[in-house]
Amino acid sequence: MSQRYTRDEKTVEWKPRTSLGIMVAGGKITSMDEVFENGMRIQESEIVKRLIPDIKSQVVHVGIVQKQTDAGEMTRFAALVAVGNEAGWFGIGNGKAAQMRNAIDKAINSAYLNVIPIKLGCGSWECRCNQLHSIPFKVSGKGGSVTIEILPGPRGLGLVAGENIRSLLKLAGLKDAWTKSFGSTNTMASTTKAIFNALRSTYTAG
Repeated sequence: MSQRYTRDEKTVEWKPRTSLGIMVAGGKITSMDEVFENGMRIQESEIVKRLIPDIKSQVVHVGIVQKQTDAGEMTRFAALVAVGNEAGWFGIGNGKAAQMRNAIDKAINSAYLNVIPIKLGCGSWECRCNQLHSIPFKVSGKGGSVTIEILPGPRGLGLVAGENIRSLLKLAGLKDAWTKSFGSTNTMASTTKAIFNALRSTYTAG
């Protein structure tokens, strides 16, 4: 089940290691829109933290992975995390480690590096309010055996979806939408990837 996760991070001075990081730290780039408009690749999670200070993380799933080695059976944790600012930015990431907390931290950093913009709008023929409460048109995405369709909804509808899907759409910034799902949506890794691909197509298909 999805849950919010807050890390107790120590205040450490950020020393950027990439040209993009240096520009962000120096104030030459002040928004994520600039990063994506110029096709720049994000390789430091601190860039996203600096440009989207209100970004939140949500643990989608944590599982146990066991591997047989010469020294015996090795157990590790595998975490899946989603991040977003509930206003048009969304990302997902995976992480593995011997400790659950470390696996979650790795997944959060991975999700920061995979953040994408979501095009919000009002594509519902029942509404046409031109406010950014839904999506501008129908989109669909596939992850494994799962396919998710997201359709624009009128204001006040809410998110018509299961609890896990609803929480991810809210994290991305959607307030009203219809959804259809095909396949085993209990497999959160596939479901989350399907949602990510559907939301990403708000830009690639538009």
